[in-house]
Amino acid sequence: MAGIFKAYDIRGVYGTELTEKTAFDLGRALVTFLGCKKIAVGRDCRPSSVPLFGEFARGATLLGADVVDLGLCSTPISYFANAALGCDASVMITASHNPKQYNGFKLCRAAAVPISGATGIADIEKIIAEGAFAPEAAVPGKVSQADCAADYCARIRSFADLKRPVRIACDFANGMGTWEARAFDGLPIETTALFPEPDGNFPNHEANPLKTETLADLQAEVRRGGYDFGVAFDGDADRAGFVDEKGDIVPMDIITALIAKDILRTHPGATIFYDLRSSWAVKETIAECGGRPMMSRVGHAFIKQQMRENDAVFAGELSGHYYFKANSTAESSSLAALSIANIVSAAGKPLSELVAPIHRYFASGEINTKLASKDAAEKVLDELRARYASAGRAFELDGLSVEFDTWWFNVRCSNTEPLIRLNLEAKTPEEMAAKRDEVLAVIRA
Repeated sequence: MAGIFKAYDIRGVYGTELTEKTAFDLGRALVTFLGCKKIAVGRDCRPSSVPLFGEFARGATLLGADVVDLGLCSTPISYFANAALGCDASVMITASHNPKQYNGFKLCRAAAVPISGATGIADIEKIIAEGAFAPEAAVPGKVSQADCAADYCARIRSFADLKRPVRIACDFANGMGTWEARAFDGLPIETTALFPEPDGNFPNHEANPLKTETLADLQAEVRRGGYDFGVAFDGDADRAGFVDEKGDIVPMDIITALIAKDILRTHPGATIFYDLRSSWAVKETIAECGGRPMMSRVGHAFIKQQMRENDAVFAGELSGHYYFKANSTAESSSLAALSIANIVSAAGKPLSELVAPIHRYFASGEINTKLASKDAAEKVLDELRARYASAGRAFELDGLSVEFDTWWFNVRCSNTEPLIRLNLEAKTPEEMAAKRDEVLAVIRA
């Protein structure tokens, strides 16, 4: 069972690694760990999410906690419900973008503060392993139902500032994105839906916009013409990928910069975070618009903590997570899409032209190298430190980052696999290619 307890959630293959017994034990362990009395629980459309909910609720109520069943919903709606319903915990049953055979649990404290490996998942794992559950309550908790989708969508709509009608193609990938798109109802936004039917078998393509091949259908639709942009949602709709009016993919860090521009119109001088893999252009754009740019390490638990500590209004991550103070300092893919719609509608020019001046550098993309062990990864980092750290501006917020006048790189280890990940950017495509190959040669030597 140990393999299912990850850095940011609990996730595994349903029926073998993760079972109804796991869900029952998790319900008891979460109540034991937090002492929570009211838990909001949402779920995605995977067939296994229904029995997992039932057993989680049975475990939690056995120890006296009340469970509010949110039913089918997106992960951003589960975060919204946590605060809106005054819960002291929330759970989203989902395996996000993973294939159909997986499922899992995303856990939060009150106010949608995430529980990560370092802040509780390891403790919960230990409680389950040792069977150290709190005693059963004399009066068990109850299960009730609540639908927070309408209130969530009304909240998102309140941020609309559309100067003209906007037309968007939406690829829902048979996941939970249709719940997010309901926020556009009643606005001058026309949507064309691709694969809107929720189906946890994901029959059309993987629900993962990080894999560019999954965007092919969306690109084809947009290229038929008449769209301002396209948006693709992942399985639980807490991530979004974008294509411009030509169907060309817009890098997710460039979307961070664009959304920052929209937010800084109404929040002048605000603090905005970008993850350390992002283009130099993101920091520069935030500063150009009068904001206070701050760099974060990778991972939603870390970013949300840094946002709260610095009263940030927004953060963007290279993986397509967009975090808003307006949604309990958590993701909202619909608010990200609405922000892009606000910008396009006011600009008088297409998205491709808005992106062009921000897309000013040349990035390698994230390149993974498989290593034999975590020890091997540390040896690679030691070698990179020896070769580059003294020659540039080095820091270790997350892995090793080194900046030079015309290029930079970050190398970090995966939290879950024996992988080392390289991101590199330069001011010219020639230097990017040369430095990419140079650093990769050190990593793979």
